[in-house]
Amino acid sequence: MHLARFARRRYTPFATPIERMDHLTEHLGGANLWIKRDDLLGLAAGGNKTRKLEFLVADALEKGADTLITCGAVQSNHCRLTLGAAVKEGLKCRLVLEERVPGSYAADASGNNFLYKLLGVHGVTVVEGGTPLVDAMETVAAEVRAEGGTPYIIPGGGSNAIGSLGYVSCAMEILQQSFELGVEIHHVVCASGSGGTHSGLLTGLHASNSGIPVTGVSVRHPEAHQVAHIHKLAGAVADKLGVATPPAEAVTVLDAYVGEGYSLPTESMREAVQLFARHEGLLLDPVYTGKAAAGLVDQVRKGAFGKDDNVLFLHTGGAPTLFHYRGDVL
Repeated sequence: MHLARFARRRYTPFATPIERMDHLTEHLGGANLWIKRDDLLGLAAGGNKTRKLEFLVADALEKGADTLITCGAVQSNHCRLTLGAAVKEGLKCRLVLEERVPGSYAADASGNNFLYKLLGVHGVTVVEGGTPLVDAMETVAAEVRAEGGTPYIIPGGGSNAIGSLGYVSCAMEILQQSFELGVEIHHVVCASGSGGTHSGLLTGLHASNSGIPVTGVSVRHPEAHQVAHIHKLAGAVADKLGVATPPAEAVTVLDAYVGEGYSLPTESMREAVQLFARHEGLLLDPVYTGKAAAGLVDQVRKGAFGKDDNVLFLHTGGAPTLFHYRGDVL
């Protein structure tokens, strides 16, 4: 794969580390657990969306945009990082925030909502859960055009064929690091939400003939919905790269850890956040990495991986939301 042919901005001048989680491995008594530290990516407090934004913002700049528009939940890490990229590039940024949990938006909330203000967001539109977000962003884009600006719409999570290239790149990075460390990775586990991370990793690892399976732990949708979504997006990414689409049977999604719904706390999430903090000094968020880690912990306990397997957990960031959801994790 020749990723250099795609326009890209670089917000992280290094490969994020892969670290062995010795204490958690010993505590759980199963597979050898490793972590890919994408919480250390560049921009405002880091996270997986930074990789996607490297390609999306490059495309926006090529198209002459002066305003980035995107959407997410009321505590969206993606919105924080898109705003951070806009600041880095001297662009404006406007956000559409969806109340996926009724009444969940508060103008004076902590976490990412505080950071939107600190970073100087140029406008926030709050909509009810279930609102067609593409339409809502188009409305904001029309307002920008009416003011003489040039908008560029980034989908939720940065998850389209362009944004997902960031995790094709990450797949290449993982394989190179695996070689340098002398560690054969047998399985990758990640959160599966808007899908760009999951589909990008899957496409990159499949196109490289790595034989490494990817398990996505759903943080919102039922398995059937998420599997279809990931397979479709992986196909779009593969088409853009000119490689074969991963087969449908390669898409693995676990939906048993969502609980009552997106961003709503579960006991398994709470335990996982505490385990990672107290055994490895790692901060997970309760919405994405917390539930993905709950899936990892449960699968290890159930013996889903061999005792000698090296299982890599992708840390997608999101720690700033801990300050908003602190009552859900302690």
